[in-house]
Amino acid sequence: MGANTKVIKIGDRVIGGGNPILIQSMTNTKTQDVKATVEQINRLAAAGCDIIRCAVPDMDAAKALSQIKKEISIPLVADIHFDYKLAIAAMENGADKIRINPGNIGSADRVKAVIDVAKERNIPIRVGVNSGSLEKNLVEKYKGVTAQGIVESALDKVKMIEDMGYDNLVISIKSSDVMMCVKAHEVISKQTNYPLHVGITESGTIISGNIKSSIGLGLILNQGIGDTIRVSLTGDPLEEIKSAKLILRTLGLRKGGIEVVSCPTCGRTQIDLIGLATKVENLVQNYDLDIKVAVMGCAVNGPGEAKEADIGVAGGVKEGLLIKRGEIIKKVPEEQLLGLLKEELDNWGK
Repeated sequence: MGANTKVIKIGDRVIGGGNPILIQSMTNTKTQDVKATVEQINRLAAAGCDIIRCAVPDMDAAKALSQIKKEISIPLVADIHFDYKLAIAAMENGADKIRINPGNIGSADRVKAVIDVAKERNIPIRVGVNSGSLEKNLVEKYKGVTAQGIVESALDKVKMIEDMGYDNLVISIKSSDVMMCVKAHEVISKQTNYPLHVGITESGTIISGNIKSSIGLGLILNQGIGDTIRVSLTGDPLEEIKSAKLILRTLGLRKGGIEVVSCPTCGRTQIDLIGLATKVENLVQNYDLDIKVAVMGCAVNGPGEAKEADIGVAGGVKEGLLIKRGEIIKKVPEEQLLGLLKEELDNWGK
């Protein structure tokens, strides 16, 4: 999205230069298990993942990338720590991009060996710096871990790679401290034009991770900063994709996909609203319709509150109403309500 950032090609996708923000996730399978990894990547791609990252902890994982690449349709990023030989092997086995922290790859000679292979194949490198691994001299300089320290660390790594003659780079600066992360992105966006991979690291479980990521990404993206995002959650990576799509849609940065609105439960609720809303949210993931679906708990406010939605359901006593733009269309037993909504969505616009 950053209109002034450099355009970087990752496989057959591009980020930067005002291009749409791409959603990333990371597999949690063992990369050496090609079948399980491919299955997970293809599920994530179907859900809306644009770029996928796989851990490469050993040479077997690096070699598995060539087989995985044959069976997926989205670009693959190899996540490398410590061993420069794994970064080279990952590129030789078809990685579309590599993620390294030059600080933990080792000596300048080892970093250069990685850069030389990347340059030869024109493979972009994501330079990643986490607040948790900030160099001691920067912690001392800034009297603690700070946004300025994180930025300086990242730009030092970038300069090191530029001095080796390479600039096909993406920068990632992450912190589990949301407001520090926001500040760091505000600072770095004024000092570089490389595209930024934005995320709140170690943000936590589904609830705390979603709240931290929504606030952090919302504050950063709403300033026009950021080119690709990952919502980091402790859970199924599919949840990361759902959350990332919703964050982008809420900020007006992505169109398409069904928006679900639902009322809070109250004493009038005569239907299993929590269960129904969850089922509806899961159901709509399979549709690429740009519409709003309302899930309401009672017939008192349901039709009126659902007026702004294209279609909605509201609960009664063991029965439910189907509503279109505020008008009640049909009344059915509660157990038939979800099936009726699915039928309507299947035939939407026909």
